[in-house]
Amino acid sequence: MNEDNARFCLLAGLILLYLLCGAAIFSALEHPFELRARLLWKQQLDNFTRRYRVNLGALHTLLRQYEEANGAGIRVDTLRPRWDFSGAFYFVGTVVSTIGFGMTTPATIAGKIFLIFYGLIGCAATILFFNLFLERIITMLAYIMRWCHERRLRCAGVGAMASREESSGEEDSLEGWKPSVYYVMLILGVASIVIACSASTLYSSMENWSYVDSLYFCFVAFSTIGFGDLVSSQRQQYESQEAYRFGNCLFILMGVCCIYSLFNVISIIIKQTLNWILGKMVCSGKHQPKRMKRNAVQPVSSHRPAGKHRYTGGSVESVCGSETDGGAVAEVYVGRRMSGEMISVNEFMVSNKVSLALLQKQLSETAHQGPRQSYGHQNGFSGGVGALAIMNNRLQETSVDR
Repeated sequence: MNEDNARFCLLAGLILLYLLCGAAIFSALEHPFELRARLLWKQQLDNFTRRYRVNLGALHTLLRQYEEANGAGIRVDTLRPRWDFSGAFYFVGTVVSTIGFGMTTPATIAGKIFLIFYGLIGCAATILFFNLFLERIITMLAYIMRWCHERRLRCAGVGAMASREESSGEEDSLEGWKPSVYYVMLILGVASIVIACSASTLYSSMENWSYVDSLYFCFVAFSTIGFGDLVSSQRQQYESQEAYRFGNCLFILMGVCCIYSLFNVISIIIKQTLNWILGKMVCSGKHQPKRMKRNAVQPVSSHRPAGKHRYTGGSVESVCGSETDGGAVAEVYVGRRMSGEMISVNEFMVSNKVSLALLQKQLSETAHQGPRQSYGHQNGFSGGVGALAIMNNRLQETSVDR
């Protein structure tokens, strides 16, 4: 089994284990409440039929009819119209963003057929938008981190310490600085928390939800899970209604973009963790070489020593005998690239199968002189991130093989 398949199987096994643990925890937390709710409903139904002498079968028929009306947007409390222009615009927004709350659904055959084709194009375009947003947010964060580093160096008086820095390998100099992907994850996480807390303050006051329920709604909406148990902007009238609906759409748009970007960065860190686990599994039965300093990656010579690295599809993978945690960018040399040429920084944009080091190298190059053109543009296939990047990379590999 090659390394890609081994990583895929390991990830599938870990996800299955994660699902089993989650199912056990949620079952322990929620199942007792479900049993109590069913018992309470049965008692209320029995009390109602005895008090008003209503036939239980006729009552069940009425309740089923109400469930059908509920699916068409009819509620006991007065709510906003579902299919006027503003309601339809809210619906198509949940469709193309893949949130899909489920509060509003097409009831006609023509509407259901149109939704299939409309969602096919709209969801694809929105995913492309999220990918392009991710590229730009990474570029912006790289420039911001560079500016902060330059300011810190000026405040520390780097010019007066130039000779000392030169002798120490310019450890704190601007040229030797490398932005860390962990800072990107931290910034995106803080931004997501700020947006969620601000939106929760708005929702708790406008929707009369508790603050915890508002935070819960923000995560469900921003992550595009979209359960539909809580949905904002559904009542018929609000104070400052137009301003609230605009703020609601703005918060959801910003939240979805930030959470999508955060998920992509976290997925890269998860992949690095899988690489580390696989490296430990491969090396467990072998003689362990001398441990290297953290963040240091051995150059690969022609005979590929035990602490070797392999270049596959735009990623650098530590196979055995060395450790990288991504705290600083490792200078990795591959194959015959012994002249000092480092791997292209923009290979992060070519494939989602990148290591933590390549993401940090992209951040570094963007901060210093802007991104270079990647080999991913060869053969007509352009780079990107996410699923689009995986497809482009596979198409390019196939084209090169031919």
